Amino acid sequence: MISRKIAAFINKRLSDRKVLILLGPRQVGKTTLLKDLTADQPHLWLNGDDPDIRQQLSNQSTAALRKLVGDNKLIIIDEAQRIINIGLTLKQIHDNIDGVKVIATGSSALDLANEVNEPLTGRKWEYLLYPISAAEMVQHTSELEEKRVLHHRLIYGMYPDVINNPGDEKALLSQLADSYLYKDLLTWGDIKKPQKLETLTQALAFQMGNEVSNNELGQLTGLNSETVERYIYLLEKAFVIFRLPSLSRNLRNELKKRKKIYFYDNGIRNAIIKNWKPVGLRNDIGQLWENYLIVERIKQKSYTEVTSNDFFWRTHAQQEIDFIEDRDGVLHAYEFKWNPKRKAKWSKTFTRAYPEHRLMAVHQDNYLDFIYDR
Repeated sequence: MISRKIAAFINKRLSDRKVLILLGPRQVGKTTLLKDLTADQPHLWLNGDDPDIRQQLSNQSTAALRKLVGDNKLIIIDEAQRIINIGLTLKQIHDNIDGVKVIATGSSALDLANEVNEPLTGRKWEYLLYPISAAEMVQHTSELEEKRVLHHRLIYGMYPDVINNPGDEKALLSQLADSYLYKDLLTWGDIKKPQKLETLTQALAFQMGNEVSNNELGQLTGLNSETVERYIYLLEKAFVIFRLPSLSRNLRNELKKRKKIYFYDNGIRNAIIKNWKPVGLRNDIGQLWENYLIVERIKQKSYTEVTSNDFFWRTHAQQEIDFIEDRDGVLHAYEFKWNPKRKAKWSKTFTRAYPEHRLMAVHQDNYLDFIYDR
């Protein structure tokens, strides 16, 4: 079993009374992780995918919940986003049933986070589990081995099933992408035009790492800009994509209120556009490299509790920097180069406007230093 770095955070929180919320896409290992962490503890496991369980946990009285809980001191509610008013149910258990610890998992931040935020104010810990990280794989094997399979990671990504079942990558990822778009997401979002959502997701996949505008995406898909925005929001809450905003503070010619779209996993992105060509035959290797690096850095920061505001930077004159972390007022600027021989060209406009900065060109020879921030 590949050890997950988030396990230490969860273990630390098992002894207190707060509800623990574990979010993350389907199939990233939430259930496996919790079963491993609680294997030696008596507990009650409830699955929100089961209609009977949904009924027992929806709009119930405290007396009914106390009967369901029984003598159990640890309750795990898997896929809790499927349960109506789950936030109020969790609050009832927390406030009215002494000595009970509840863990709830969810594969939709849209439903579960919205449901629990207000009822559980001051009563919860919340964590996000990503697909397997490069740092976790280095711990499981070695830096040398992880570098050896880098090309594979760029094409097939980091989902546990993909890593653990070599040879079945295409089938597994195609099934996962189908689950995202045609089952969970359509149910959560009450989407009226599923074909348009598919077209939009493909457009985002082809433009991964590029600036996108809702108007341009609307022209490509036949959707109005408001619907494009709503669909992007839903894709974010289903942990398919995330946005990277532009940095704009000092200069007139900096791009303002622009965004780039990235995918939480390269394999899912490639499944959406059905492109499994090897690295040497790709015309999008720069996009894959950039997406992989940013996602791995985000995972590492999350698991080491490093906080920053993240941006890209570009001017109307096309001066640009791929990725910037604002950490305590210092801008850590990164340029991503797939070819180690290509030199990064740093804009003097940027370095003069933001004197508190650090610069790093990231390539195949030093990318783990970037991920670990060494």
